[in-house]
Amino acid sequence: MISEREALQRVLANVSPLGIQTTRLEQALDAFAGSEIVATIPIPGFDQSSMDGYALRSKDVTMDRLLVTGEQPAGRDLGLLCEAGSCIRIFTGAPIPHGADAVIMQEDVMRDGNSIHCLDRVEQGENLRPMGADVCVGQIILRRGERLTPARLSLLASQGLTEIDTVQKPRVAVLTTGDELAPPGSGPLAAGQIYNSNAIMIASLLQRLGISHIRTAHCADDLEETMRCLDHLSNSHDAVILSGGVSVGDHDQVKPALKKLGIEPELWRVKVKPGKPFLFAKGQRAHVFGLPGNPVSSFVTFSLFVRPALLRLMGASDSEIEPSMLLAPLAETLHNEGDRPHYIRGTLVKGCFKSSGMQQSHALHALARADALLRMEAGETIEAGSYGKVWQLH
Repeated sequence: MISEREALQRVLANVSPLGIQTTRLEQALDAFAGSEIVATIPIPGFDQSSMDGYALRSKDVTMDRLLVTGEQPAGRDLGLLCEAGSCIRIFTGAPIPHGADAVIMQEDVMRDGNSIHCLDRVEQGENLRPMGADVCVGQIILRRGERLTPARLSLLASQGLTEIDTVQKPRVAVLTTGDELAPPGSGPLAAGQIYNSNAIMIASLLQRLGISHIRTAHCADDLEETMRCLDHLSNSHDAVILSGGVSVGDHDQVKPALKKLGIEPELWRVKVKPGKPFLFAKGQRAHVFGLPGNPVSSFVTFSLFVRPALLRLMGASDSEIEPSMLLAPLAETLHNEGDRPHYIRGTLVKGCFKSSGMQQSHALHALARADALLRMEAGETIEAGSYGKVWQLH
């Protein structure tokens, strides 16, 4: 067996981003930027008011009365001039009239007809948003490999952009194997059967990454059928994720099928719990990931090895690939008696980690309740109240 760290390094060493395409902003959500974007328009684009009130010269607030000589709403600049002893009625987001250097809030004045009396002082620049205070021309506003979130798309739109270079999203196939699996909704289970729960779990994990081209398929524990499925899917997709069939049982057909197809595994078996029988191979087109059949093992190995590889394929930067880890105190004493690092499923309650039920690799209910994974080294004990390294799943 190889270490978890070495396995991830070997997987990522075999994965490169897909090609660049031009994508309209409304279709670019959760893609990754294919190029750097530099601002060409300052934000704000002009000096503007941050309050409803009166634009004036700050040194004039000590005068008994200031004459209101105009009104500047948000929108087109009316070209108004603020002269000594005068002020301009102004609204939030409106351009600052020439000559004014501050805005006094409407709550801080008493208005009488066409004049105001200032009830408070204002400093030069008060309640103003200077041009370029948020974004200046030439500033990098998006780096290659950053995920296109709603806020980042909004920032791009503020520059007048309608499209952007993105890295192509992969086409991914999910292939479950096993005679014991029945599709949900297919009717009562026969003796020894279980419903196929891994297919929807893996497909949902892919959707959460922003991948939309997903195909799910299933094949029985038959070598020829497994070969046909793998051959077709690996030649029509960028990645194939297998669930089950990667161990050493008499009915596990994935490794023999890959060998007959000329696809040699880059690695198999990783020193991690749950999820030891993880497989990775590189076909002519597709990256092939073999996950264990037990749902928790499948979930953990997907998170540890498949997720980073797919993000790399999508063009994500290293900072986007790294999981969200934190140090959190434990609500209970936990001990890893095994000889492999163990990922404990649990929940974060008020910043404190608590394990969630059974920790066996088949325990789907405990996984469904979990929102975090605690990584424990082989033989490690973490006392209640002490801190452990926790991976926030959501």
